[in-house]
Amino acid sequence: MYFDPLYLIIVAAIAIFSTIVSTTLKNKFKHYSKLHLRNNMSGAEIAEKMLADHGIYDVKVISTPGMLSDHYNPAKKTVNLSEGVYAQRNAAAAAVAAHECGHAVQHAKGYAWLQMRSTLVPMVNVASGLSVWVIMGGLVLMYTSGFGFYIAVAGLILYAFGTLFSFITLPVEYDASNRALAWLKNKNVLAPDEYNGAKDALKWAARTYVVAALGSLATLLYFALRVLGGSRD
Repeated sequence: MYFDPLYLIIVAAIAIFSTIVSTTLKNKFKHYSKLHLRNNMSGAEIAEKMLADHGIYDVKVISTPGMLSDHYNPAKKTVNLSEGVYAQRNAAAAAVAAHECGHAVQHAKGYAWLQMRSTLVPMVNVASGLSVWVIMGGLVLMYTSGFGFYIAVAGLILYAFGTLFSFITLPVEYDASNRALAWLKNKNVLAPDEYNGAKDALKWAARTYVVAALGSLATLLYFALRVLGGSRD
């Protein structure tokens, strides 16, 4: 059960696609980090301008440690930009800064998909750490003693919350990028080549979420087949 060839194939496929996308993303950001902005604006300055242009004055732009650790915190109302974005003045930094502000705009406008994702966060935080163990425990009991079906189903339900969360994340991330790109273009913040670089970088960033969602779905379906198949044995 633990070395099921199908499971290993799924894990390997997910790992390969994830590596391809993440490596391409890092290369894209490395490339566009060398494209210095003609307006000489830093990521922080771009973020502050985008927030102001949308009438958002209660969100702070702060620096956070790490690489690609950028995120928007709706609870604290902070746009957290990594060290490689906050002070940098290139197309990659502009893309990330504007994208994270796109989440702040979503929050300010009550974007439904963002609200839905925020509601699921506490549940997913708990479920993600338990689901696989509950499923495995249920399967072990099913194969050794004939019991455990409902335990495994409970694990599937927990895992399904994580899968649902990953798919709800897709429209949230794509919409944030669309808002960012629309603002960058309409306000003429970037030159054409800089804008195209920002657009390309955000496209690959979004694909990491697609891979994660498809990987979660494939794993969920695999476990569902194992549980349902085991219940008929």
